[in-house]
Amino acid sequence: MIRRCSSFGVIAVSVLWLAVGLTSTPTKARSITAASDEIAFASRRDGDWEIYVMGAAGQNQRRLTRRDAEDRFPLWSHDRRQIAFASRVGSVWELWVMNSDGAQQKRLAGGIVAKSTRGWSPDNARIVYVAGRGKNIHIYVVDVTSGEMRRLTASPGEHGDPSWSPDGSRLAFSMTRDGSSHIYVMGSDGRGVEQLTSGAASHRSPRWSPDGSAIAFVSDRDGTPDVYAIDVTGGNLQRLSVGAQVTADPPLWSPDGSLIVFQIADGGNYQIGIVRVSDRARWLLARSSAYDGSYTWARDENRVAFISSRDGFDGLFTVGADGRNPVRLTTTPSLTPAWGSQR
Repeated sequence: MIRRCSSFGVIAVSVLWLAVGLTSTPTKARSITAASDEIAFASRRDGDWEIYVMGAAGQNQRRLTRRDAEDRFPLWSHDRRQIAFASRVGSVWELWVMNSDGAQQKRLAGGIVAKSTRGWSPDNARIVYVAGRGKNIHIYVVDVTSGEMRRLTASPGEHGDPSWSPDGSRLAFSMTRDGSSHIYVMGSDGRGVEQLTSGAASHRSPRWSPDGSAIAFVSDRDGTPDVYAIDVTGGNLQRLSVGAQVTADPPLWSPDGSLIVFQIADGGNYQIGIVRVSDRARWLLARSSAYDGSYTWARDENRVAFISSRDGFDGLFTVGADGRNPVRLTTTPSLTPAWGSQR
C-alpha cells in the first residue's frame, strides 16, 4: 500500500506537461448562488482543528465550529444549505451535520472511519459513510433529518469507497476479501449487488461519472496503479493512465465529465495529475517537491482546490485544470478543502 511521506521540501509552483496540448473547456455561466463558490475546509489556526468556509479566492474566511473536539473533513450538501463533517472526541470519530452558517450542529453517527469516503445523496436526504474496524468495515446510510441509520453491506469483507450514482438510485463501492479488492454496484437500499471487476489485482476508489454512464477507479491490474474507467454495466474497461503510479485517493471527474483528477506517488513525492478522458492525454496539475493532494473540483467550472506543503505547512491552493494561475488561499495550516458533496 502506498504511504504518504511525512517530510516535504519547499518549492514554488510549476507545471510539467506530460502530453502536448489541452483543449480548454469554456467556463459555464454561474446560475447558482454566491454560496456555491465557497470552499469549506479544516484549519487549526486558533489552536484546534475547526471547520471554516471562505470564498473561492480565499476571501471572507469564517469559523463555523467552536467545539471541544477535532473537527475535520467537511462536505457540502448539494443544495449548499448544510455541511457534514467528522468530529473526534478522544479516540472516536463521529459524523456531524450543521447549517451552512454553522448553526444547528447535530451528531448523526459514531464510530465512523474518518478518512474514508462519505457523500451526500443527490436529494440531500441521506449521507453514506463507512464504519467499523479491521475486516469488519461496512457501508451505512443515515437519514439527515431523523438520524435513522441503515447498514447496506452484509457479506464478509472490508467494504469502502461508496459513491452515489447521479440519480441517487445506486452506489458504487469496493470490497476486499481473500486478498482481492473489487468494484461493485448496489441499489441505494443495499439490494441487487453486482460485481464489475475481476481478477487478482486490486481495484479501489470508484467514482461515478457526472452522466451516470461510467465509473472511474484505481487498479494495478496491468502492473502499476493507474486510473481506469468501466461502464456501469461492467463492459468497456479502459485504462486511462499508463505507468502513472496513482495512489488510492479517489479519481474525481470534472463537472462536465471531460477530465479526471488523481494523485501520483513519485517515489516519496506526491503530485496531482489530470487525464483527459477523450484521448487519454495527461499532465501534472500541481507539481512540487512537497506533498500535493486532497483535491476537489469547483461545482461549475474546471478549477481545482488542493492542499500543498510547499510553503512548509499544509496550505490551500486553487489552480485551473490546465495547471495555470495557481492561487494560495490560506497562510495557516489547513486541510481537506471541499467544493462538493463527496469525499
